[in-house]
Amino acid sequence: MSDAKALFGGGVAVITGAGAGIGAGLARHAALELGMTVVLADVDTAAIAALRAELEAAGARAVDVACDVRDPGALERLAERTVTEVGPVRLLVNNAGVEQFGYLWDTPVANWERLVSINVNGVFHGIRAFLPRMLAEAGRSWVWNLSSIGGVSAAPLQAPYIMSKHAVLALTECLHQEVELAGHAGHVHVQAVLPGAVASDIFESAGAVEDGDIAAAEEHREAMLKVKAQAMDPLDAARVFFDQAAAGEFYLTSQPFVVDAMAARADTLAHRRAPVLLQGEFTVPAE
Repeated sequence: MSDAKALFGGGVAVITGAGAGIGAGLARHAALELGMTVVLADVDTAAIAALRAELEAAGARAVDVACDVRDPGALERLAERTVTEVGPVRLLVNNAGVEQFGYLWDTPVANWERLVSINVNGVFHGIRAFLPRMLAEAGRSWVWNLSSIGGVSAAPLQAPYIMSKHAVLALTECLHQEVELAGHAGHVHVQAVLPGAVASDIFESAGAVEDGDIAAAEEHREAMLKVKAQAMDPLDAARVFFDQAAAGEFYLTSQPFVVDAMAARADTLAHRRAPVLLQGEFTVPAE
């Protein structure tokens, strides 16, 4: 038995944004390979219903729940329903997220506010709803917040997304310290997930700009879709994340080049250099 299966097997995992991409990959691995019961939360009810049916057909246990992470009440209801009807939460994955392309000054206010409310506020609402319940349980549990390689780097034409992932990483680092300060370090384990290039539909569904330099925004979308074509399968990424979590890592990274980006960021800050313009360099490094 793997360390991940020993730790997580038989427990309940709640995954927001579970309808596609990384969220669906985590759900499939947790349910089919680790034997977890998965609670699939998403605004795309058709997607999570289909995934629940797929998992149940394979003999796994899954529950699908419509949930908009922008609504703190929805997360509170999800937490209460999970604990009452499914069981104590062993793993909470705050994964729901959206992208935005274009120059920052061209970004529609509504798009900015939507992205922040999902990518940042959604993580906060998830923690507020679930963590007190997890702290009250006797068993060990884990909280994963989805940052990104974008959380340790900078890139043009997707500033709202990059900003949000920096925010989630900082939030997670602070939460890790607060859990320790409150005396729960051996009880609740907080970890930051930093995917590099993992296949999802986030680029296709990314927000656009309505005026200004529309061409630049769409050219960037096309560049990122080329990255997707080289990206890691979400199921493979899920295996890596669970193995690293079981080993006690704090930063869960999908590929070695994410660690390289972390080192580059640290070096840039240590030497107080201005960010280097990334232009035409959006590729997946060979491992």
